[in-house]
Amino acid sequence: MTETSNIESILQEDRVFLPPENFSERVGGAYIDSMETYTKMYARSIDDPDGFWAEVADELDWFERWNTVSSGSFPDVKWFEGGKTNLCHNCIDRQINMGRGDATAIIWEGEPVGNSGSGEVRELTYHDLHTEVCRFANALKEQGVSKGDIVTIYMGMVPELAIATLACARIGAPHSVIFGGYSSQAIADRVNDANSSVVITCDGAWRRGNVVPLKDNVDAATELTDVIETVIVLKRCENEIAWVKGRDHWWHDICESQEEDCPCESMDAEDMLFLLYTSGSTGKPKGIIHTTGGYMVYTYLTSKWVFNLRPDKNQVYWCTADVGWITGHSYVIYGVLPNGVPTVMYEGAPNFPEPDRFWEIVERHKVTQFYTAPTAIRAFMKWGDEYPRKHDLDSLRVLGTVGEPINPEAWMWYREIIGGNNCPIVDTWWQTETGGHMLTPLPGATPTTPGSCTQPFFGIDAAIVTDDGIEVKTNSGGLLVIRKPWPSMLRGIYGDRERFIDTYFSRVNGMYLAGDSARRDSNENFWIMGRIDDVINVSGHRLGTMEVESSLVSHESVVEAAVVGVPHEIKGTGIAAFCTLANGFDPSEELKQSLLEHVGKEIGAIAKPDLLKFTDALPKTRSGKIMRRLLRDVAAGTDSNQDVTTLEDFTVLAKLRSDD
Repeated sequence: MTETSNIESILQEDRVFLPPENFSERVGGAYIDSMETYTKMYARSIDDPDGFWAEVADELDWFERWNTVSSGSFPDVKWFEGGKTNLCHNCIDRQINMGRGDATAIIWEGEPVGNSGSGEVRELTYHDLHTEVCRFANALKEQGVSKGDIVTIYMGMVPELAIATLACARIGAPHSVIFGGYSSQAIADRVNDANSSVVITCDGAWRRGNVVPLKDNVDAATELTDVIETVIVLKRCENEIAWVKGRDHWWHDICESQEEDCPCESMDAEDMLFLLYTSGSTGKPKGIIHTTGGYMVYTYLTSKWVFNLRPDKNQVYWCTADVGWITGHSYVIYGVLPNGVPTVMYEGAPNFPEPDRFWEIVERHKVTQFYTAPTAIRAFMKWGDEYPRKHDLDSLRVLGTVGEPINPEAWMWYREIIGGNNCPIVDTWWQTETGGHMLTPLPGATPTTPGSCTQPFFGIDAAIVTDDGIEVKTNSGGLLVIRKPWPSMLRGIYGDRERFIDTYFSRVNGMYLAGDSARRDSNENFWIMGRIDDVINVSGHRLGTMEVESSLVSHESVVEAAVVGVPHEIKGTGIAAFCTLANGFDPSEELKQSLLEHVGKEIGAIAKPDLLKFTDALPKTRSGKIMRRLLRDVAAGTDSNQDVTTLEDFTVLAKLRSDD
């Protein structure tokens, strides 16, 4: 929430909701049952982090125990150094060894609806998952993939997406998952940066009844880079695709003759587990590095305590995120499977074929924990209360939100209509870079206020400070920082040490800079107020303004572009673009549509501007810097009370407003 109006509405919010009195009874026991318990445990996690995290790590399997729990300081921190483990082992083999082999690991539902009124459903037990993961892991090795090789994954939300990530983890090949909505250029950029020669994809993916041509996009990416040598294709939609003999391989063909067992590679705790690319304030996406041991421990514990996961209480957990984002990595796969609770994966859209699709799935599978984004909640509100009210949602025990701050109105609707005023809401703040939840309520303990992510998770020393690192006063805005290392923190930006330091550790000495502004209220609750750089949070997905601007300027008609965030009813923040045209081009609706399609092709549909305006000039300072803060006001249709003394040409701003 970067808009002033939204911030003001949060500042005035004073409603407080205690955890339901019967919460512990409904979930079979709350792990953290009171604020007194939280306060005591939190203090211990800050004062004795090594002791705290060692106890958590001992709940998981290690091939060799670590020498030190943590060592070093920002930016160079190591966790569980000397320890050897494998996250795939802890997701699958550990569950089998504990006697849960026949328990359900993944419940998958496809988008197309059949005669039964539901989509295709597959349930994989831990035994099933072990078999499929081992066969694919062996197939990868047969294709020449070795420990340390980065494998790119560009798939729809099918079980094989989870199988592919787990197979990579099993053999020690870091994966780089690319969201299936990204374009061929985005694939090529990430493949080049990671030097990844193997791409795993599908022929297509279902989305609102249409086929997303994933294989075609990969084919187009191979024309933009020489790095890709092997393409493995899962047959999902049976759409017509091109085929390059020797390079392309069907998933089923390479797995058919493979052994159903594949030993887990013994991984050092600090070995890279995966790369995940995220947008920054400059055009090039950042390849965030996460390692094995600390990430495993942290996602396991946050999943367990934030969602109160208990494998023996008939729970079914559903995070609606795509595995192409960090939320899907941490809270669809890697944090949930080690906790032994079935995790739901859904292939399609929340409103296909009808706007009640999510609630039909919740009712039929008796989902107990439901984790989704504010942008989805706002869409549900817009579609109408009648859709969730058609379904029995009494199975729900915990509701969660992720991706961006949630406005209080949506929070209240979520609580009342979906949770029946009987489910605590865990409003979680975290990032691709943090690996797991950083600020979050605990469902059995934390008093919650609509719009606030409340308190730090265990071991997280969060603060709001000035550039000098001095804490600001209550209800004053400042920079959100983390003052002490935590196990799942990023270990770097792939191939760019300088950018890693500059982005996260240079502005506030000795602290991790989150990139968000925030405040803390009189109850010590945190409130996220917006980004401090030029990154737009669209439906919970971070897009760099520079990326979108670069895409627009790459079109022959545009000589200059400025992109800003604008309030959006559904997305939270939409994209507004202002373009100056080259000689010989005139503004038209046709050109506008051409530019929108160009951005979609260059980056992906999610980056298409919601508002695109042509202008003869952009508002600039006398030094030539574009005054984006003024453009935000123009895009939002609000009067500017900002300082414009440095504006070079006042007529530019006046003309932009008169064109509305």
